[in-house]
Amino acid sequence: MENRRKFIKFFSAVAAGFVGLKRFTEASITGKQDYENQIDIYGDLVKDPQRLIDLPKNFSYRVISKKGNIMTDGLYVPGAPDGMAAFPVNKDRVLLIRNHELNPDQFNEGPFGIINERFDRIDSNLVYDLGKDMPHLGGCTNILYDLNKRKVIREFLSLAGTIRNCAGGPTPWGTWISCEEDVTLKGAQSLKNHGYNFEVPGYLEPQLANPIPLKEMGRFNHEAVAIDPKTGIVYQTEDRDDGLIYRFIPNVKGELAKGGKLQAMAIREKKSLDTRNWPLEINTNTENLDFIPDRPIARTIGIEIGHSLEIEWVDLDNIESPDDDLRQRGYQMGAARFARGEGMWHDNNNIFFACTNGGFNKSGQIFKYIPSSFEGTPKEESAPGILTLFIEPNNTNIVEFADNITVAPWGDLIIAEDGPQLQYLRGITPAGKIYTLACNSRNLVEFTGPCFSANHNSLFVNMQSPGLTLEITGPWKKSMHN
Repeated sequence: MENRRKFIKFFSAVAAGFVGLKRFTEASITGKQDYENQIDIYGDLVKDPQRLIDLPKNFSYRVISKKGNIMTDGLYVPGAPDGMAAFPVNKDRVLLIRNHELNPDQFNEGPFGIINERFDRIDSNLVYDLGKDMPHLGGCTNILYDLNKRKVIREFLSLAGTIRNCAGGPTPWGTWISCEEDVTLKGAQSLKNHGYNFEVPGYLEPQLANPIPLKEMGRFNHEAVAIDPKTGIVYQTEDRDDGLIYRFIPNVKGELAKGGKLQAMAIREKKSLDTRNWPLEINTNTENLDFIPDRPIARTIGIEIGHSLEIEWVDLDNIESPDDDLRQRGYQMGAARFARGEGMWHDNNNIFFACTNGGFNKSGQIFKYIPSSFEGTPKEESAPGILTLFIEPNNTNIVEFADNITVAPWGDLIIAEDGPQLQYLRGITPAGKIYTLACNSRNLVEFTGPCFSANHNSLFVNMQSPGLTLEITGPWKKSMHN
């Protein structure tokens, strides 16, 4: 749509914005408070009398799903909602596919009841891991929602038997890739290996997906994926302090279960680059640095804000990685290292991804990757993809541990924080200006799964605890003019 195309036009302003961002970062490191990259688009947040979510004036929210409620299929709404995407069905309806980041022992949060009293309502052949004593409880739910009536039409379990389905990403062909943030091996309580991606169809009626692990996409601590609709290539983040960024080139575009090639991102001319920009580990206290000292601390600069780096890709082998060492082997082969890759989103030929613990004070970075016009072919050698560090605020008052991300219909990045303080939804304009959109006034637990319905511009988001999914509406287009 037209607003999305404006993102590229606005990016002409980013070069200037990068200069300000660089000054902003350096000022933060020395302890100065420089707010030049903050912008007030919507005004102050209004306190919610229900003490759930504070929003700007003229914005409102509606709780559309709550943990423990009975769904259309007779099961309970699972807890710990996480990554999510919205798929337009028609002009009035949208389908949400939502992850649930549950461990096997969280029986009081699962869809079947505390003693699995409702497990017989599903086909056990469609449960990935039945477990030794009880089925594993991670998975997905689908919600068919009427945007005009503001009403859930159907809600049901769509993937079962997995572990810690954290994030993932939508596909151009209308399915959802759900990612296990877990590397449990068969044994103990598990009957199968974990650490895979699973594809969940856009079912509109109650039905469970055939839980086929997409093994050739790699076995590691998955977080999110983004797919380029031009090539069908899948980009993946890894939630580890020393994680990699991966790409999966499918043998058949749009048919991920037919396998493909797994590779890791490397910086051309800078093999095994550490992009984390962390301080030198002078002592163990810097591991969780949440302050800026009066005197400068030595730091490593792997990548400067706004600098464009040419990318190449390293072929990976032994991708089942029984020792969970895929990232270490990839780094030794020249792949770049990232600090907890989390949210990832494709928009208008850009792949954005968040590194939750990147930066000097380890409070987050956002990167942008522009694929080569010959991505995934031998010709990309002469025209490589480009990686840029988009923002690194190093100031938790502005962005604290960016996690799930999405791109709004008008081009702004929307970020869900995941830190120890108050949790916010932040926005970032294409020029790098940062603003506040919402605050969790219920507790200190993260927002997750932000996504827009393109047909109505409703923002859907989860509150991981107490296990809610909300629809937020308001005068979104105001931000287009900033």
